[in-house]
Amino acid sequence: MNFPAAVRVSYRAIKSNKIRSMLTTLGIIIGVAAVISLVALTQGANKMIEEQLTSLGGKSLFINPGKRGVGVQENAITLTDEDAKAIEKLESVRYVSPMLDATEQVIWGNRNSFTVIVGTSPDFVFINDWYTDRGVYFNQEDVDKAANVCVLGKTVVRNLFGYRDPIGKTVRIGENSFRVIGEMSGLGQTTGGRDQDDIVLIPYTTFQKRILGTSSLDTISVSVNNPDNIQDTESQIEMLLRNRHNLHPDQEDNFYIKSQVGVIERIFTISEIMTILLGSIASISLVVGGIGIMNIMLVSVGERTKEIGIRMAVGAKEKDIMTQFLIEAVLLSLTGGLIGIAVGISGSKIATSFTGWESVISPESVFLSFGFAALIGIFFGIYPARKASKLDPIEALRYE
Repeated sequence: MNFPAAVRVSYRAIKSNKIRSMLTTLGIIIGVAAVISLVALTQGANKMIEEQLTSLGGKSLFINPGKRGVGVQENAITLTDEDAKAIEKLESVRYVSPMLDATEQVIWGNRNSFTVIVGTSPDFVFINDWYTDRGVYFNQEDVDKAANVCVLGKTVVRNLFGYRDPIGKTVRIGENSFRVIGEMSGLGQTTGGRDQDDIVLIPYTTFQKRILGTSSLDTISVSVNNPDNIQDTESQIEMLLRNRHNLHPDQEDNFYIKSQVGVIERIFTISEIMTILLGSIASISLVVGGIGIMNIMLVSVGERTKEIGIRMAVGAKEKDIMTQFLIEAVLLSLTGGLIGIAVGISGSKIATSFTGWESVISPESVFLSFGFAALIGIFFGIYPARKASKLDPIEALRYE
């Protein structure tokens, strides 16, 4: 019997027992659908995490004076505005913001609030992807003039003004009066419980002259053009600052650079492991489905013993019998695989509406699960096919 004829015979055999064939493929359907949907949702979650981490510092560097873990020593060369301007000229750098901070009392009328005062530049909002909700953020002219303007966080607005509009009001920070020109959008608390909205932002030059009386900086915050080049940019900044600070090759850095690259890479590694783990767990149902195919095929061999004997009597060889039953097993498996792909993709889309994150259908997971389903059909179909081909034709004809 040629191959097309064997396929037709196998198809008719499967079609003659529709309910049993459908139940046989159920394990394969569930397995393929589970692999595709779980991988799609996991990759969608990874994409969402990547976007959030990038917006929360995945493309940023923070340069601090002194040695890591020690801070600024009295005789250490501190970071300056000129250092920030030199870093800004690097091609791989997009935004640079000098920064200083201190805790001060902010007063309006008979209300006051102890809060964090941060001196920074207009690039701060772009680096942190954090913008004003009302009013405006201060501009470069305000920085150049060291203007007494400020932008308030939501918590400070609530503590000082309640439900009043703070724009245009004047608050006092230390001995200086500042005009409120904007209110930042709400960020909420960090995982550690710190209120990110309990903050007042002013030009860093104003902070230097009016509050601290210094020309140094606490931090230089840097955003790169391409997150993939963040480590190269870090090396460039290190070399630039060493040259600017006249450090000899045998001298340690009097500054240190922090980034989230290591943390992000570890999170992505964990995500990849979870994707593989969930995919492997889902694949177990494919194996269970394969066992179901083998069992049903064995039942089929028992039911069709006489048919096998007749075919052998009219000239069918062991190879022909084995090929037919193997084709039946593979057809069942592939049918289940195709239905499973449709169910998996549909399930991913439905799950997206409940989880809120995008599902990313991976072509690799589709082809891998479908190919695995085919292999399952071959592997678990071999034993029933061999058993059918080894039947004694005389005994088969006598079988009732």
